[in-house]
Amino acid sequence: QIQLVESGGGLRQAGGSLRLSCAASGRISDNTVIYWFRQAPGKGREWVAFITRVGSNPYYNDVMKGRFTISRDNAKNTVYLQMDRLKPEDTAVYYCTGGTFRFPPRATDFDSWGQGTQVTVSS
Repeated sequence: QIQLVESGGGLRQAGGSLRLSCAASGRISDNTVIYWFRQAPGKGREWVAFITRVGSNPYYNDVMKGRFTISRDNAKNTVYLQMDRLKPEDTAVYYCTGGTFRFPPRATDFDSWGQGTQVTVSS
Protein backbone atom coordinates (compact mmCIF):
# COMPACT_ATOMS: atom_id res chain seq x y z
CA GLN A 1 0.00 0.00 0.00
CA ILE A 2 1.06 3.54 -0.67
CA GLN A 3 0.07 6.44 1.55
CA LEU A 4 -0.35 9.94 0.16
CA VAL A 5 -0.81 13.39 1.66
CA GLU A 6 -1.72 16.40 -0.47
CA SER A 7 -1.14 20.00 0.49
CA GLY A 8 -0.93 23.46 -1.01
CA GLY A 9 -4.50 24.18 -2.01
CA GLY A 10 -6.13 27.55 -1.48
CA LEU A 11 -8.08 30.42 -2.94
CA ARG A 12 -6.77 32.35 -5.93
CA GLN A 13 -8.11 34.82 -8.43
CA ALA A 14 -8.27 33.82 -12.06
CA GLY A 15 -4.84 34.11 -13.63
CA GLY A 16 -3.04 33.28 -10.40
CA SER A 17 -0.85 30.33 -9.49
CA LEU A 18 -0.68 27.57 -6.89
CA ARG A 19 1.72 24.73 -6.24
CA LEU A 20 0.34 21.53 -4.85
CA SER A 21 2.43 18.87 -3.15
CA CYS A 22 1.86 15.15 -2.80
CA ALA A 23 4.01 13.38 -0.23
CA ALA A 24 4.12 9.62 -0.75
CA SER A 25 5.22 6.87 1.62
CA GLY A 26 4.92 3.13 1.91
CA ARG A 27 5.50 0.68 -0.94
CA ILE A 28 7.21 2.86 -3.51
CA SER A 29 9.24 1.27 -6.27
CA ASP A 30 10.78 2.41 -9.54
CA ASN A 31 7.50 1.43 -11.21
CA THR A 32 5.47 3.75 -9.01
CA VAL A 33 3.76 6.46 -11.02
CA ILE A 34 2.15 9.33 -9.12
CA TYR A 35 -1.08 10.71 -10.54
CA TRP A 36 -3.02 13.89 -9.88
CA PHE A 37 -6.78 13.84 -10.27
CA ARG A 38 -9.38 16.47 -9.52
CA GLN A 39 -13.05 16.42 -8.71
CA ALA A 40 -15.29 19.43 -9.15
CA PRO A 41 -18.64 19.64 -7.35
CA GLY A 42 -21.17 17.31 -8.94
CA LYS A 43 -18.64 15.83 -11.35
CA GLY A 44 -16.56 12.71 -11.60
CA ARG A 45 -12.88 12.48 -10.78
CA GLU A 46 -10.76 13.36 -13.83
CA TRP A 47 -7.07 12.90 -14.30
CA VAL A 48 -4.89 15.98 -14.47
CA ALA A 49 -1.31 14.83 -14.87
CA PHE A 50 1.07 12.09 -13.87
CA ILE A 51 4.77 11.46 -13.71
CA THR A 52 6.93 8.37 -13.76
CA ARG A 53 9.53 7.74 -11.10
CA VAL A 54 12.28 6.65 -13.46
CA GLY A 55 13.03 9.41 -15.92
CA SER A 56 10.39 11.73 -14.40
CA ASN A 57 8.41 11.60 -17.63
CA PRO A 58 5.33 13.85 -17.40
CA TYR A 59 1.93 13.30 -18.95
CA TYR A 60 -0.88 15.85 -19.07
CA ASN A 61 -4.55 15.90 -19.74
CA ASP A 62 -4.98 18.10 -22.81
CA VAL A 63 -7.39 20.32 -20.87
CA MET A 64 -4.59 21.50 -18.58
CA LYS A 65 -1.63 21.13 -20.87
CA GLY A 66 0.43 24.29 -21.09
CA ARG A 67 -0.80 25.68 -17.78
CA PHE A 68 0.13 22.91 -15.34
CA THR A 69 3.58 21.45 -14.71
CA ILE A 70 4.22 18.26 -12.80
CA SER A 71 7.56 17.40 -11.24
CA ARG A 72 8.93 15.10 -8.59
CA ASP A 73 11.69 14.91 -6.03
CA ASN A 74 12.45 11.22 -5.60
CA ALA A 75 14.70 11.85 -2.59
CA LYS A 76 11.70 13.33 -0.80
CA ASN A 77 9.11 11.04 -2.43
CA THR A 78 7.17 14.15 -3.25
CA VAL A 79 5.40 15.15 -6.45
CA TYR A 80 4.50 18.75 -7.21
CA LEU A 81 1.82 20.22 -9.41
CA GLN A 82 2.52 23.80 -10.43
CA MET A 83 -0.70 25.39 -11.66
CA ASP A 84 -0.44 28.68 -13.56
CA ARG A 85 -2.98 30.89 -15.29
CA LEU A 86 -5.69 29.41 -13.14
CA LYS A 87 -9.28 29.52 -14.34
CA PRO A 88 -12.54 29.32 -12.37
CA GLU A 89 -13.16 25.92 -13.97
CA ASP A 90 -10.03 24.64 -12.21
CA THR A 91 -11.97 24.84 -8.95
CA ALA A 92 -12.00 21.33 -7.51
CA VAL A 93 -10.61 19.07 -4.84
CA TYR A 94 -7.25 17.79 -6.07
CA TYR A 95 -6.17 14.28 -5.15
CA CYS A 96 -3.04 12.28 -5.73
CA THR A 97 -2.70 8.55 -6.03
CA GLY A 98 -0.02 6.07 -7.02
CA GLY A 99 0.37 2.87 -8.95
CA THR A 100 1.73 1.34 -12.11
CA PHE A 101 1.66 3.09 -15.47
CA ARG A 102 -1.79 3.48 -16.99
CA PHE A 103 -2.83 5.63 -19.90
CA PRO A 104 -5.24 7.14 -19.78
CA PRO A 105 -5.64 6.66 -16.05
CA ARG A 106 -9.10 6.23 -14.53
CA ALA A 107 -9.99 6.88 -10.92
CA THR A 108 -11.33 3.33 -10.64
CA ASP A 109 -7.83 2.00 -11.39
CA PHE A 110 -6.59 3.07 -7.94
CA ASP A 111 -7.35 2.10 -4.36
CA SER A 112 -5.19 4.47 -2.30
CA TRP A 113 -5.93 8.18 -2.25
CA GLY A 114 -4.90 11.15 -0.20
CA GLN A 115 -7.47 13.27 1.61
CA GLY A 116 -7.42 15.87 -1.15
CA THR A 117 -6.71 19.57 -1.14
CA GLN A 118 -9.24 22.21 -2.15
CA VAL A 119 -8.43 24.64 -4.94
CA THR A 120 -10.83 27.51 -5.47
CA VAL A 121 -10.41 30.02 -8.29
CA SER A 122 -12.54 33.13 -8.30
CA SER A 123 -13.38 35.11 -11.41
